Amino acid sequence: MSAAVVECSTTSERAARTSGVAIVVWVSLTAFALAVVGLIVTAPLAHTNGHPEFAATIYRAFSYVCHQIPERSFHLAGHQFAVCSRCTGLYAGFAVASLVYPLTHSLRSTDTPPRIWLVLAALPLAIDFGLGYFSIWQNNHLSRFSTGALLGAAAVFYIMPGLVDLTSWFGRRRASQTQ
Repeated sequence: MSAAVVECSTTSERAARTSGVAIVVWVSLTAFALAVVGLIVTAPLAHTNGHPEFAATIYRAFSYVCHQIPERSFHLAGHQFAVCSRCTGLYAGFAVASLVYPLTHSLRSTDTPPRIWLVLAALPLAIDFGLGYFSIWQNNHLSRFSTGALLGAAAVFYIMPGLVDLTSWFGRRRASQTQ
């Protein structure tokens, strides 16, 4: 068999392997993001439906990443979400963008947009935070949620390709070590 034929089959095998890895990464990341959003909403529902210990566990877990100030949080059934409205936006935006990612971008592509887009997505959040912090403008649940959702959605376009590339790299490294 010629070297060109061997190279071609190796290239097509590598592309198929990368495609499979990309799908697994996408499904895993999307499932994780949706599960996080589910937990955020589950906490107040669990508390309302007579499972305060379970709700407390969720609140405690999220307390490491969010201040959980009640006035800055959405409420459901009389109990606050597990995170504030801005964090809810970050997680929800990430989950939705992750879910629709394959409709907008090839899963196998590890190209990311220029970083300026990530900075521009973070800018409304920074402005909303800054204006509120310096008491120039009183932000609200909608402004916090929407600026968080924008940044969360934009982050997917950097994290997904990075995870696909990293996972593929580990796969290639492992394959080369077994040969």
